[in-house]
Amino acid sequence: MNIFLLVLAFLLMLIGLIGCIVPGLPGTPIAYIGLWIAQATEKIHFSWQFLLIWGIVVVIISVLDYVVPAWGTKHYGGTKWGVWGSTIGVFVGLFFGAMGVIFGPLVGAVIGELISGKQLNDALKAGWGSFVGILFGTILKLIACGLMTVALIQAVW
Repeated sequence: MNIFLLVLAFLLMLIGLIGCIVPGLPGTPIAYIGLWIAQATEKIHFSWQFLLIWGIVVVIISVLDYVVPAWGTKHYGGTKWGVWGSTIGVFVGLFFGAMGVIFGPLVGAVIGELISGKQLNDALKAGWGSFVGILFGTILKLIACGLMTVALIQAVW
């Protein structure tokens, strides 16, 4: 049973890492579930503080995944119209698969900025900020899942 649970935990870590890159697949929560499954074995014993801290980190990163594109839009000169467009684009993009999640916030920010009366060049700059936000969120997720995977590997050895 322990071997099965460890294999499942490592499989979830791998799926979690893939989910950091593939939009729509919640990578960090999946990897976190892998930690809990490993905890269920006789060999692995994470402290409750370790699991609690990682749970908080996963929640924060999951929330940031939706907020960071709007922050990027604002950082690159976007107005509240661009921020709202980026936020709406995140959710609308979910219905269009991987490309929708990547480009939804960008397109939403550009449309929002154009509606507010900005020139195309300025609107594209705000859209770029949204895209940078998505990349930043992806990097955060990869770091978190990578660290959880390393923790699991260290616990096994």
